Amino acid sequence: MAGVLDRCTRPVVIGWAFEDTLAATLPLAALDMALKQRQPPVGLVHHSDRGVQYDSAAYRQRAAGGRHSKHEPPLPFATRAQACAAIFEWNEVFYNRTRFYSALGFKSPVDFETQLN
Repeated sequence: MAGVLDRCTRPVVIGWAFEDTLAATLPLAALDMALKQRQPPVGLVHHSDRGVQYDSAAYRQRAAGGRHSKHEPPLPFATRAQACAAIFEWNEVFYNRTRFYSALGFKSPVDFETQLN
């Protein structure tokens, strides 16, 4: 799983992808989804983990030379379908709608983003 997080509002849902491979196509798919949904201005600051996928020429070109952040280890699942369902549940229900952030005035990312709009 690769995810793109908006540093201001922190929702993962702006871009994510799930594949059977760790090739650069995985984070590129997540990045493409985020760029399509948000259409950020020129000068976007992009953070990624230190995986080789994020250091590929294609990814660096698309991400406009962002900086690196920490890597979080994957969780084990018995099947790909279980992993995809758990990731969707975590992203959509817990992370974006339930988890509160002090940096967002103790609001969830969805509530904070709704307030901005």
